[in-house]
Amino acid sequence: MSDAAHILVVDDDTRLRNLLRKYLTDQGHMVSVAADADEARQQIAAMAFDLMVLDVMMPGETGLELTRSLRAEGQVLPILLLTAMGESNDRIDGFESGADDYLTKPFEPRELLLRIGSILRRTAREAEPPPPKDCRFGRFSFNLTRGELSENGEPVHLTSAESGLLAVLAAQPGETLSREDLAAATGNSGNLRTVDVQVTRLRKKIEDDPRLPRYLQTVRGRGYVLWQD
Repeated sequence: MSDAAHILVVDDDTRLRNLLRKYLTDQGHMVSVAADADEARQQIAAMAFDLMVLDVMMPGETGLELTRSLRAEGQVLPILLLTAMGESNDRIDGFESGADDYLTKPFEPRELLLRIGSILRRTAREAEPPPPKDCRFGRFSFNLTRGELSENGEPVHLTSAESGLLAVLAAQPGETLSREDLAAATGNSGNLRTVDVQVTRLRKKIEDDPRLPRYLQTVRGRGYVLWQD
């Protein structure tokens, strides 16, 4: 199961609403409920939710209408629609309204749980910030994807060992990394001297005075750190 989430269950059927609250709570989720669209709006305005399970056929504003309205307002809360209607056109209407998934009643609680987990995993991936592609320090830029170093836009030749070491440091700029960690990350476990040699070589390529490094510095007793400015 995915990590616990705060789920809003919206259904005018009191029995089903309470059953879903109990089942999803038993599965480790935090669950709030609403009996109609108006109550759902109040809940959404008051609290943050990770997902909404929304019945389509409700009196007053339907689930489809609520979904369309929320999407028009810019609301990105993932929505799983529940309905007794199973025709393909109904499912298409659900997706066109902006729903993330569609489950036809009656359904097995386990299937609902699996679909909720799938939506939560997908939205979690979409919410993750993209990994940085470039680490810039002074007039240098290191591309983390390609493992390439440039100085004022001009390529700087690195050996594969130098590139590997710089990639580890550039992925965590400002963080002190021990010689042991650097050796392990570059495939040189047990050979700390190799790390020191590669650091010395890198300094000759990125420092104005390798003896007084500005970017690739030694943290006495702890390891090395790559500073940005």
